[in-house]
Amino acid sequence: MKQAGMSGFRQGVYRIVRQIPAGKVATYGQIAFLLGSPRAARIVGAAMQAAPEGLPCHRVLYGDGSLCRGEIFGGEGCQRQLLEQEGVCFCPDGRVDLKQCLWQPEQIESGFEKKG
Repeated sequence: MKQAGMSGFRQGVYRIVRQIPAGKVATYGQIAFLLGSPRAARIVGAAMQAAPEGLPCHRVLYGDGSLCRGEIFGGEGCQRQLLEQEGVCFCPDGRVDLKQCLWQPEQIESGFEKKG
């Protein structure tokens, strides 16, 4: 679903997020890096706030494996529940175990060339 006025960067974010398989996660910074803009993690976060329905946004989290805060995904614990249902591993401190569950794409279809 294409939204009017959606930036090419935002479209690239959504294309990448659609490729994250169940049971794996990606970070905001990782997505920015894959789009050739490694310092754009906050812009990725802003794009995720405006994401179209049906996008697996729950698979995107902070660089340290922390889950989103606040009422995202319907309230406290919902993102964790969605990830646990997919088999994502958690550390004792509540963060996702990135060593086990970080998505390592072999090839992405971002629509962008990585910058130098």
